[in-house]
Amino acid sequence: MNTAVRRTATVVLTGGLLLTASPLAAPAAAATPIPSISAKGGFMVDQATGKAIYGKANTTRRQMASTTKVTTAIVVLTTPGVDLNRKVTIKQEYRDYVTRNGASTADLRTGDKLTVRQLLSAMMLPSGSDAAYALADTFGTGTTTAARTKSFIGKMNAKAKQLGLTNTMYDSFDGISAAGNNYTTPPELAKMARHAFSSAVFRDIVKATSYKAAATTSTGATRTYTWYNTNKLLGSYSGAVGVKTGTGTAAGPCLVFAATRGTQTYVGVVLNAPDRFNDAAKLLDFGFGSTTARTMELRSLPAGAQRD
Repeated sequence: MNTAVRRTATVVLTGGLLLTASPLAAPAAAATPIPSISAKGGFMVDQATGKAIYGKANTTRRQMASTTKVTTAIVVLTTPGVDLNRKVTIKQEYRDYVTRNGASTADLRTGDKLTVRQLLSAMMLPSGSDAAYALADTFGTGTTTAARTKSFIGKMNAKAKQLGLTNTMYDSFDGISAAGNNYTTPPELAKMARHAFSSAVFRDIVKATSYKAAATTSTGATRTYTWYNTNKLLGSYSGAVGVKTGTGTAAGPCLVFAATRGTQTYVGVVLNAPDRFNDAAKLLDFGFGSTTARTMELRSLPAGAQRD
């Protein structure tokens, strides 16, 4: 490998876009033009090294909608002594919250008992805010639901601080933010996602296009839930392995994405991205030096499945 390839190159383009091609990415990226994306902000890193491959509007804070749930998931998974088989009883207030906010849902039924592992899938695949509420209520501390969810959001902010994220704040466990104090920047969300992606359980959850869970009802019967992943990149882009969608009025369409080919994995983010799945495919093509995005056909979600 010559010194020109080994060197990290930084190119500043118009419109505030910063591109950094890492030594690992440079040979592949060199064969692929710098992509133009619809997203107002975007970032992609090499999962193994953390080196930046692409960035756009890196310092602009934006709301992140349900991509917030990446942090919710990793806070649960990094809780000392976490028991993924712990049973959690679904409360009516979780369903009421979804109805009140018009939130995406896993349609969890009051009185059903689901494991923490099942709730993580319920949150990450159909983007269930009811599942996110259940996890925050379970893993927060306090004598009331309000106190426990506030405590859990505090843990989310502590996680951001632990990772050195100075432009990230959470005021929500699921991305629904009344005050708008639930924001991040593309590089910081990518760093959080990279941290989450280091968890084997997290990776296993977010790569699934669907998941079936058998829960125990309040009468002792068994209810089977089937959830479909709202991330249409899965099953559409060769090598896609996650991660999480998000859509909100202030945030616009968002996507945290990841793909692996051979020994190479990239993790990225697009925020306020009208064409988020194609944006992600273009960025991944840039990293892998491929042209998959040109012919990609997005996986269709079944009728009645959640959209996020």
